[in-house]
Amino acid sequence: MHIPELLPATRAFLAKPSRMLIDGQWRPAADGETLPSIDPATGKVIAAFPSGVVADADEAVRAARRAFSGWKGVTPHDRGRLLQKAAALIERNGEELAELITLENGKPLWEARKEVGTAVSWTEYYAGWTTKLLGDTIPLSLPGRFLNYTTREPLGVVAGITPPNYPLTMPLYKAAPALATGNTIVLKPSEDASLVALRLGELFCEAGFPEGVVNIVTGLGETVGAALAHHHDVDKITFTGSTEVGRALVRAAAGNLKKVSLELGGKSPNIVFADADLEAALKGVFMGIFFCQGEICSAGSRLFVERQIYDEFVARLADMARAVKLGHGLNPETKMGPLVSRAQQQRVLGYVRAGADEKASALSGGKAPGGELAEGFFVEPTVFAGVNNQMRIAQEEIFGPVVCAIPFADAPEAILAGNDSPFGLAAGVWTRDIRKAHQTAAALDAGTVWVNCYNAFDNASPWGGFKQSGWGREKGPYGLDLFTQIKSVIINFS
Repeated sequence: MHIPELLPATRAFLAKPSRMLIDGQWRPAADGETLPSIDPATGKVIAAFPSGVVADADEAVRAARRAFSGWKGVTPHDRGRLLQKAAALIERNGEELAELITLENGKPLWEARKEVGTAVSWTEYYAGWTTKLLGDTIPLSLPGRFLNYTTREPLGVVAGITPPNYPLTMPLYKAAPALATGNTIVLKPSEDASLVALRLGELFCEAGFPEGVVNIVTGLGETVGAALAHHHDVDKITFTGSTEVGRALVRAAAGNLKKVSLELGGKSPNIVFADADLEAALKGVFMGIFFCQGEICSAGSRLFVERQIYDEFVARLADMARAVKLGHGLNPETKMGPLVSRAQQQRVLGYVRAGADEKASALSGGKAPGGELAEGFFVEPTVFAGVNNQMRIAQEEIFGPVVCAIPFADAPEAILAGNDSPFGLAAGVWTRDIRKAHQTAAALDAGTVWVNCYNAFDNASPWGGFKQSGWGREKGPYGLDLFTQIKSVIINFS
């Protein structure tokens, strides 16, 4: 397998001693233990990072609490200036960060570069919000003369727990709005992709953030994540990940009734009507499921195709899937990389076997490749036909490059089946009929509905799910609500 040589900066970072960021200091885990960082394309260890314990999480929370009183008093302009500096440093070190993303997550370098660009624009976006957190004046009906005004105030110490599929942007999705609104934060990145978050921590330090404002504790979710969720001095948990873990975090947060926002799993329907622009729909459906190896919560993993075009459309999608070149993400010819871990690869292959057991037909993929890719965590892009919406592969989140193609007769049937899921994160609709587009979008139970596009994300547009796909909305001005609380002040002038 051809793997291009890494940048000197990337090699230097991988060679550093294993350290995490607590109170402005880089330190090992309290017990000195580490976890391996594995290149999922080769299965080989590329570095190590600290395996934090409860004491590390506790020290990070105490550092964040000490820093909070000073940080919330920093002027909005200066908070924004620091976030702008962080964004500039991310951009300046973008190629190194992209290589680290590919090495840890497996996604192709061209995808990793897009992630870096998103991280820069996201951080800049929330840097701009620091000076725009406005309150209201409210006319009261009380007898006498009163002034009532409101202010937005930070929550305090935020714990951000993130998944491995976007190892740079996910920590920033939590940190940037939290910091912009005057909170301090303890980040716990996924144990499957922690190096990028640690490099991000170095850039926050270089930008000049005060000690304790940003803390990064690496380690296992059941240890560090659980300690943060149960900690009585954490004011807010913000989490992106599986619905199962989200439920556990809610139970843990009940101890001190800390606020919780959750961006959880999905089983998103992508509905293609016969009157759609089928060439555009094919490209959109393909990217909607196979982008990021299918390891994206919004993946259009349930494909509903109107019956009269079903056979041809699904056959062409399978042809496109078979043509995908798998390989190491650093190879410029690679179009799809491996899954993030051996466990995730085996989980996805387990669902492929379940689909076969339920008599679904794999028109493409359906296995792990052999040869030079055998040691990596690859799964061939898989298109299942002969699926009904009650099969396991159509009801449970697979989080991999597997799509279930289901025919439908008319719009009411597609909507009914599309909504027949415990999830409600996203949906896609492909049609040239604007009335049908509006009616279908209105009827779908999803936090985001894309029409004649898919995975069209923007920093200003709200993101979050219905049903078991989460609580709250990230992005845009809506994301500020997750990290602030309203204070009402009433003054009697009588």
